[in-house]
Order: sequence, then C-alpha cells, then structure tokens
Amino acid sequence: MRFSVSHETLYRYSVPVSLAPHLLRLDPRLDGGRLLSRELFVEPAPVLRMEEFDAHGNALTRVEFGAPTAELRVDSRFVIDTVAPTPHSASAMAPLPWAFPLGDGLDAYRGQPWCDPAVAELAQALASQAGNSPLAFLELLNRTLHQRIDNRFRLSGEAQSAGHTLSSGRGACRDIATLFIAACRCLKLPARFVSGYHAPPHTPTGAGDLHAWAEVGLPGIGWQGWDPSNGIPAGEGHVALCATPDQTASMPVEGGFFANGVTVTLDYRVLIGTG
Repeated sequence: MRFSVSHETLYRYSVPVSLAPHLLRLDPRLDGGRLLSRELFVEPAPVLRMEEFDAHGNALTRVEFGAPTAELRVDSRFVIDTVAPTPHSASAMAPLPWAFPLGDGLDAYRGQPWCDPAVAELAQALASQAGNSPLAFLELLNRTLHQRIDNRFRLSGEAQSAGHTLSSGRGACRDIATLFIAACRCLKLPARFVSGYHAPPHTPTGAGDLHAWAEVGLPGIGWQGWDPSNGIPAGEGHVALCATPDQTASMPVEGGFFANGVTVTLDYRVLIGTG
C-alpha cells in the first residue's frame, strides 16, 4: 500500500536562544516496506548533521546548531510502499508463560519492573482464557484493551503507568500501548513500544497525527505488531518511526536550548494519505 506522510514541526521562542544538539526520529523503519522518496528539512541549517542508528535499529538524525535563533523548523516528508504481514500459526510455540535464556538479546524488552499486580492478574486471566496459546493471548489482550480502555487524545506528557491506565479505564494511544507491553512482560513475552503513523487503505490526504502501538517478539516469527487502541493487528496501514523498550526514547524531535525565562510555543501538522 502506498503511504505518504508530511510532518511539520515549528518551535517558536520568545527571544533568540542557543539550541542544544537535537535528535530527530522521523525516518520510517523499513522492516516491512520500501522507501520511495524522503526529504528532511531543518531550519536554521545545522552546522553538523549526522545520520546514524541507535541500539534498537532506529534511524536517527543528529543535528547541532550555530548562532542563536527564535525559531526551529523541522519538516519531514516521505512516501513508502508497505506490505501486509504474513499470517502465522501458533501450533509450534510453547505455552505461556515463557522462560528465555539470559543473553538472548531481548532482555531490554522484558526486564523492566512494569508488572503491576492488577496488570499481572489481567494477563494471567487472559492467558488462561486463551489456553496459554501465545497468539490467542495476544489477540485476546488486544481486543480486551480496546474494549475496556477509553482512548482519549492527550497532546503532551509521557505515558502513564500501566496500572494507572488499567485502573482509570482511559488513556491515549501511548498509554494503551504501554499497558499492552506491561501485560506481555508479566508473562515473559518480550515487547516493545512503537511510535509512527496509522491510516486505513484509500485514505485521502488529510490531517493525521502520531500513533503508538506495541510489538511482541515471537520465536520463528520475529516482531509482530498489535494496535490495542484500535483493536487490530498492526499491518500495512501502520508505518513505524521507531521501536524502543519504552515510550521515553521515542520522541520525534528531542532536544533543548540554553536560556532562562523563555516562552516556547509548538505548532505541528501531520498530513497522511494512503492508496
């Protein structure tokens, strides 16, 4: 499916400031797609611009600036061809919960203390209902969170704790993804946070936004995406920018400035179209 994105970000400062180095996470991951075109415009023009990958395989653009400025503009545009994931069978998978050997390379995706008692109780109950089948559990968890958690847009702030989202029954997409990840980790399933864009097929180009979902590492399959905010598996309508152990390392524009008493305003616009 053809998927096009225009993501414009503009920071305005009340007085000129010296910008700290910034990290830009705006390049699409190519796990299941083919990049057709790519543009990344930064103003003021950086004095240093480096393209690199982080420890989790995400493309980063590192920029450093010179003279003070009253604005920072970052405009990202790309077109990518996405593909639908291949269906898989759970018949060859061991029942839940899993035990993994140390040093399998996935410790970062299951080792954090996210297992709130209420979340653990939910995960264990759903696993039992699913007959301890990994794929059946993931499908049931995805559907359950979609039905039980009220998806509410929240512009700023880090993800809520999984326990808070579960007890309150509401959260933004990043909160619901974090809850999904926590439930998986309670059963020793490696899971990671994904930030990117989502749109169904044949969406005319129009206003969109960043979206968040989860991926779970399954033996013989690899990373499989789940979108509990929408109650669907992640598919050709999902384009990932980055996949990380948690939400804190997923900001599309990360950086700061050197000044005191400065007022900052942020304007952004995301346009998405699919064909």
